[in-house]
Amino acid sequence: MTECVFCKIVSGEIPSEGVYKDELVTAFRDINPAAPTHILIVPNKHIAAVSELSEEDEQLMGHLFTVAQKLAVKEGISQSGYRLIINNGPDANQVVFHLHLHLLGGQKMRYPMG
Repeated sequence: MTECVFCKIVSGEIPSEGVYKDELVTAFRDINPAAPTHILIVPNKHIAAVSELSEEDEQLMGHLFTVAQKLAVKEGISQSGYRLIINNGPDANQVVFHLHLHLLGGQKMRYPMG
């Protein structure tokens, strides 16, 4: 996906404030944070949205959540609480069509969102 901004971040073509990377996922700070801690965790493999997942992606999706938990500990927000969000499609406000998990924390989160 040569036009995908997250693919370009994963490949290093676009710089980011990276906080984690392994063979399956890359995590970096959001450039327009909605909370003091706002990290995006993206699969290194291009998957446009949750609606495009297949059974072969089950391990990858579990890994996204495991990495989110580890990053919450590293960021010091695991005890106070944090929010994990995946937007799927335009009506859910998905702006970049590369599946990604938002890790938000460091403040009292309001509910409901929207």
